[in-house]
Amino acid sequence: MEPLIPLTGRVSGSKLAILLGSWRQSGSRHGAADLAAAVELLVLDGRLPLGTKLPAERELADALEVSRTLIGAALDKLRADGLVASRRGAGSWIASPGGRGRETILPSGEDLIDLAQACPPAIPGLVPAVDAARKALVDHLGENGYHVRGLRILRERIARRYTERGLPTNADQVMITNGAHHAFVQVLRMLAGPGDRVLVEQPTYPNALEAIGAAHAIPVPVPLDPATGWDVVGIEAALRQSAPRLAYFVADFQNPTGLRMDAADRERLAAALSRARTPAIIDETLVELDLEGDPADGPPPLGAFAGDLGITIGSASKSHWAGLRLGWIRASEDVVGRLIAARFAVDLGSPVFEQLVLAELLDDGGAALAHRREETLALRDALTGALNWYCPEWTFTVPPGGLSLWCRLPEPMSTRLAVAAAGHGVQVAPGSRFGVHGGLERWLRLPYSLPADRLFEAVRRLGAAAASVAATPATAAPVTVQVT
Repeated sequence: MEPLIPLTGRVSGSKLAILLGSWRQSGSRHGAADLAAAVELLVLDGRLPLGTKLPAERELADALEVSRTLIGAALDKLRADGLVASRRGAGSWIASPGGRGRETILPSGEDLIDLAQACPPAIPGLVPAVDAARKALVDHLGENGYHVRGLRILRERIARRYTERGLPTNADQVMITNGAHHAFVQVLRMLAGPGDRVLVEQPTYPNALEAIGAAHAIPVPVPLDPATGWDVVGIEAALRQSAPRLAYFVADFQNPTGLRMDAADRERLAAALSRARTPAIIDETLVELDLEGDPADGPPPLGAFAGDLGITIGSASKSHWAGLRLGWIRASEDVVGRLIAARFAVDLGSPVFEQLVLAELLDDGGAALAHRREETLALRDALTGALNWYCPEWTFTVPPGGLSLWCRLPEPMSTRLAVAAAGHGVQVAPGSRFGVHGGLERWLRLPYSLPADRLFEAVRRLGAAAASVAATPATAAPVTVQVT
């Protein structure tokens, strides 16, 4: 039976052309099969959701500057694979997130293993914290429930943790947000606008790049070597030459590489930011997942060196549970005041009950986080063992913390591998998602946030997918996708 048309929006030809990224460049453009594969990857990455209506053939051909014949052939292949459905008078739309052809490849009785998300389950102790928060909620029911700065008890406990780690903080320097990404967007919108440059690491967190693009700012990448770490000299040069309005760094267990900046480089970087008078968003989403000990025993926060130019963001998503949807901003009282004034245009605060739950979790003496670190360490070792067994040609540096390995592949095949892996029942984000202009085809991020048995099975399937990619003659360069 022909699928119904879901009404979930339409992507324009110009927007789809942007999403297709480097496929459009004359030096890397290929045929209909490659265009179909690039569209398929957008679907697998979730950037073309189920039901999205596609532009007309003529509109897309004009946007991509190719013939309608090529567009028609690509759509024919997508329809044959079950990824796209069409109806006369209604156009074409995304009909399946997986494609009909891959059902015969999936192991019998097994579902898709998602390695695109680095999100662990809820931390032990969440239910007792919920019970305690229910009792504490009674004291707030007589209030209006709007706390644009956040509950003071939660801000005090977050401030206490910063102070323990070497960054003296009071509650008025903290604002609660709806996750770290919400915090990033709030700061980005306040400090940068259309046409402004934002200095970023390369590779970096894809959603940060998405937010920079949505603000019509321009990301300026500075290479981050997976072996040697941050090139502070290169950052200094980029600050001088590009004069960015803002910078973004993940100094603790960088996403995706897992690297951690040492104290000396933090001091040098902060000095460079001071000379350039460039504020920096410092993302500490993963800082509590230190697999070598308590983060309080590690290098001081980058914000301790950066002074008022450092705006630190954090989150409970990786350390406690993403379902709480809580994050925070730590900055000077002046910056927090400006953020609060600007916040009224976006939202009016974060949920009271979830804040009470997190406040309870942060008051257990660190026992729950210590258990989380032990579990994560075991999963990291399970993933490295599986890779050494099933994918011995892949290389990686075992990170001291965080939630993912940044794997170097034996050949530039990350995007092709991501497409093939879906056919073997594994969803992964190709290296191109972590680059400003795509590329990174020799790299693949693999999180270790699933149970050990699922990690072993996922890597086994990835090994089979890699073998199928390697066995296929390369008639064209791999498709790369630009993250905007």
